[in-house]
Amino acid sequence: MTYSVTTAGAPAAQQFDLWESAVSQTFVPLEAAPGERAAFRGRLRGQNLGSVAVYEATADAHTVRRTQRAIARANPEMYKLGLQLHGTARLSQDGRQAALDPGDFAIYDTTRPYTLAFDDVSSTLVLMFPRDMLCLPSGHVEQLTATRFSGGSGVSGIVSSILVQLARNLDDPQVYGSVRLARNVVDLLGTALADRVDYSNVPAESTRGALLVKIKSYVETHLNDPALSPTEIAAAHHISTRYLHKLFSDAGVTVSGWIRQRRLERCGQDLADPSKQQLAIGAIGARWGLVDASYLSRAFKTEYGLSPSEYRQRSATHRAD
Repeated sequence: MTYSVTTAGAPAAQQFDLWESAVSQTFVPLEAAPGERAAFRGRLRGQNLGSVAVYEATADAHTVRRTQRAIARANPEMYKLGLQLHGTARLSQDGRQAALDPGDFAIYDTTRPYTLAFDDVSSTLVLMFPRDMLCLPSGHVEQLTATRFSGGSGVSGIVSSILVQLARNLDDPQVYGSVRLARNVVDLLGTALADRVDYSNVPAESTRGALLVKIKSYVETHLNDPALSPTEIAAAHHISTRYLHKLFSDAGVTVSGWIRQRRLERCGQDLADPSKQQLAIGAIGARWGLVDASYLSRAFKTEYGLSPSEYRQRSATHRAD
């Protein structure tokens, strides 16, 4: 069930304290300071999908800080991602500052101090997850904290659109407890980060994981190609097809299975998107490399338990409720 807390109804003198307590208990201990308004409006809603906390925070102007004192209170080894939905934010960590507009996101590490400043009313989707969920060396992720990832194009644009859809569907019963969905979102974040990483000095023990992330990044940007194949993927990364299959097998999936899953998930996102309601189901499938409409229908029903048309109708009904 979705967790929700709001400052509405609380005495004005207690509203900001309630907000500071809510975000500290939901994520990690934080210290916060309000803006200039006498009253403070804030709402936090979301849920935990396995090890991944997914929450939307909407609030008036304020600043939150992860100080050394707050770290000493509790220091789980976690990463947080902030995707700006409305308004703007400024994230500072490790000597860098990222200015985030709607659609942009950045990653930060709870084991080191950071500051998030919101100058006006804003809404942010926040993901928090264990650092070892990312198949990237922590030293390389450290080079990318407080770095702006644009929601406008490339792999980061794909990640952004998926996160926006996730925010829209936080109350969807089919999202409740979807651990696999959370795992896929973190994997996609890894592909976006991988595009910014220089792997020349990656430790040997991390090479395989780093390569897998790069390969998934490549696949993600070629899902619309119906001819995408293990042979093409292996050639693009200068490895044998056999080694490619081993990389995926060690991760518990097959190459073709992972491609099919990602294509179906992208189709599902389009089917649930009200701006794409006029697109034919076959056209949506073709957008993501599934040109055989009968195959799309069978595979989608196997994956989601609903036909594409039933899934679209259920999504429309849920939005209307």
